[in-house]
Amino acid sequence: MKQRQAERQRAVGAHKRRLILDAAQKVFAREGLEGSSLRLIAAEAGYTPAALYFHFQSKEAIYAELLQESLGRLGEAVAKAAPKDAHAADRLRRAGMAFFGYYAQYAGELDLGFYLFRGGMKPAGLGREWDEALNAALIAALAPITAAAEALGAPREGAQRVTVNCFAHAAGLLLLMHTGRIRIFGAQAEGLMADYLEGVLGEISTQKEG
Repeated sequence: MKQRQAERQRAVGAHKRRLILDAAQKVFAREGLEGSSLRLIAAEAGYTPAALYFHFQSKEAIYAELLQESLGRLGEAVAKAAPKDAHAADRLRRAGMAFFGYYAQYAGELDLGFYLFRGGMKPAGLGREWDEALNAALIAALAPITAAAEALGAPREGAQRVTVNCFAHAAGLLLLMHTGRIRIFGAQAEGLMADYLEGVLGEISTQKEG
């Protein structure tokens, strides 16, 4: 009986936590991290600010959990697209395109990852502990690119450089695509990303032969 009651309480708590997270994402989208507050999030969720403190200590903690969830989904998408038993070149292609494709489909999560909700492009952080955990989650999501580059013969430092360059290239194309600026150039972002990855593979091959 007690076990059943404890399970029910956990389920209710998890449901309330989810409602708070969903409400917070709406508030962050409207107000940005800086303009948001626990009071606004509580109002969106239909709770009192005191009720939120039972689940989260701050708005940064809520933002961090939302971003952690997002990066987890990103990592799953990239890993699924680039299974370890695939050829290394295919893994790099698939991983790079999966990273691009995830944020192409979920623009709001790209905003979340870059703290762009009404905040503009400027340095932002949630605190050292959260920042370190979130950075680690992003690196883990990109790890299949690094591993594929190493499998193709790139040294560790070179493989990491490949990963950074793929991340930067994808981010730039996604920004152009989601703002509509890509149309100025009469270009298509997905095709450009695919072309870039082929160039990366060619460069690794050339360096290996040299």
